[in-house]
Amino acid sequence: MHGRSKGKSKSKRPIKKDNPEWTGLSAKEIKEKIIELTHKGHTASEIGITLRDVYAVPSVRSATKLKIQKIIDDTEGLKQDFPRDLLNLIRKSVKEKKHMKENNHDKTAKRGYQLTVSKIRRLTKYYSKKDRIPEKWRYTEKEAELMVK
Repeated sequence: MHGRSKGKSKSKRPIKKDNPEWTGLSAKEIKEKIIELTHKGHTASEIGITLRDVYAVPSVRSATKLKIQKIIDDTEGLKQDFPRDLLNLIRKSVKEKKHMKENNHDKTAKRGYQLTVSKIRRLTKYYSKKDRIPEKWRYTEKEAELMVK
């Protein structure tokens, strides 16, 4: 039931862990491209897709032995205050709250908002234990609106 397959097509990652020789960039050049794309405003997932599609780098982790987000965090001046997934959930909650004010009979939206806030609180607990966010930080609707703007 819960196999190791990925998706409907049952595709899996290649067994080889090292960087293939046909990759056009060295590990140092890949790190420079990651930093360059980060300065342009791309997220880690967008950088990975760009490196795969444009620069023919199948796996940044096999080439550099580091994940893209780790390279970004280790670079001086590029580390983000809040994790990307938490910020995306906060943006989603602000949109849902705005929708609920305009459509106050939409009970499904209310349930979706409750689930989103629940996810935010669970992630907050996790990231405060990992010291990625301040330990005293708590989610409030006013603070969420300020963060999104």
